[in-house]
Amino acid sequence: MVVPRGTGRGEEPDRVVPTWTDPVARQASEAVGGPWGRFATTGRALFWTPLRVCLLFAVLALSLAWVKQAPCADGDWSGHVQYTHFCYSDAVPLFGLHGLDDGAIPYLDSEVEYPVLTGGFMAAAAALSRAYDRAAEASALLPAVPPVQSYYVVTCLLLTACAFLVVRAVLALTGRRPWDAAMIGLSPLLVVHAFTNWDLFAVALAALGMWAWARRQPVLAGVLLGLGVAAKLYPVFLLGGLLLLCLRAGLLRVWLRTALAAVAVWVVVNAPVAALAPENWARFFRLNSSRPADPDSLWNVALHLTGNRILDGPLAEGQTPTVLNALVAVTLLAGVAAVGWLTLSAPVRPRVAQVAFLLVAVFLLTNKVWSPQYSLWLLPLAVLARPRWRSLLLWQATEALLWVPRLLWYLGPQDRGVDVEWFLLAVGVRDIAVLAVMALVVRDVLEPDRDVVRTSWPGVDDPAGGLLEHTPDAVVLGRSGQRLP
Repeated sequence: MVVPRGTGRGEEPDRVVPTWTDPVARQASEAVGGPWGRFATTGRALFWTPLRVCLLFAVLALSLAWVKQAPCADGDWSGHVQYTHFCYSDAVPLFGLHGLDDGAIPYLDSEVEYPVLTGGFMAAAAALSRAYDRAAEASALLPAVPPVQSYYVVTCLLLTACAFLVVRAVLALTGRRPWDAAMIGLSPLLVVHAFTNWDLFAVALAALGMWAWARRQPVLAGVLLGLGVAAKLYPVFLLGGLLLLCLRAGLLRVWLRTALAAVAVWVVVNAPVAALAPENWARFFRLNSSRPADPDSLWNVALHLTGNRILDGPLAEGQTPTVLNALVAVTLLAGVAAVGWLTLSAPVRPRVAQVAFLLVAVFLLTNKVWSPQYSLWLLPLAVLARPRWRSLLLWQATEALLWVPRLLWYLGPQDRGVDVEWFLLAVGVRDIAVLAVMALVVRDVLEPDRDVVRTSWPGVDDPAGGLLEHTPDAVVLGRSGQRLP
């Protein structure tokens, strides 16, 4: 534990020093001279503040991500370059498929399988890229590129801005541990999937919503989380986690303000599109009901191992997997109930990030769809729930490695790809890694003395807790409420 005594030479630093508290950071620091010195000055940097250093890390990671994606940027995927160079991105093929190249407006002119705000993000990127294309035609100073390439570059730039917002929000949620945000900037998951889809947009909104909650602004938190749900469904589980924690703390009125704000902004965003193009607006919901088990899901692994003899069996084109949908709902509810029991019965009320991480992880593991980039949803939550380099890097390594056999399986053995068994093995390894991180988070909840966030600085309860921090318990399963230390 680091005890604050000041920031000058010969005094303890005013924040947690990773090279003093984390063995991986300590070992990595040997490459630049070893751990931070006992008499080194901290907290006086004029430019290289923790935020700017973490943003620089993100720039480096996203630069690597762009280099990886560059072979696919011009839309020429001949020779299966998207698989052989591991640069597949949904943005490139959907540019033409949804008519964005011809100025089509998502939902109004074409069906889009994403929530409304993601469709708006796609349309905004297309509008900006068309503006660039017109400027390039009018001036010889700008390089002319294929429309799909300018669209993809604009999309990646917008997603880069979203990644920066995630870093900023996470750093604000770490309290006396600002260097935990470096785990976002140096994330292998960010390198692999930052530009695979538009998920960083929703991740940024969710992270900003958590920041607003931590700043004791529940209505603003609801607005941002509602926008997140309008971009991807998963932020609704953050609202669920806040419900459980507010129930335990007796702050249901506060949560209700957040929830009503979230519902209101979701309705405001969705209602115009639903009124103008109801069929296209509803496609997201129809697709998620009728689609079969995704290749990356545990349900698909079970179907493969049993030769499609369980659940609904072989499905006809467009047939809804009713048995699978029912089992997904039951297992999800069971997982949410387990997290709820843990939240309400733990010896000390869990932190917001711990409950949110567990709920989102339960959703991913039990859902019939786990697209590769969905794992970005877990990244900021995992960093805040258990900021330990070793476990987070090991988990992210399995996510990065899964991308390789997935694309090689699409390539097929006939084109020097791999058989499906290698891909399914990688899925199993990834799921075990996620379960391991979940188990470590549960252990920290049941044994708060193991929680590095609470034990690395005196008097810390939950830097992201907002109104929950140091609030006495009102509802605790198995015992009477008590004030947190």
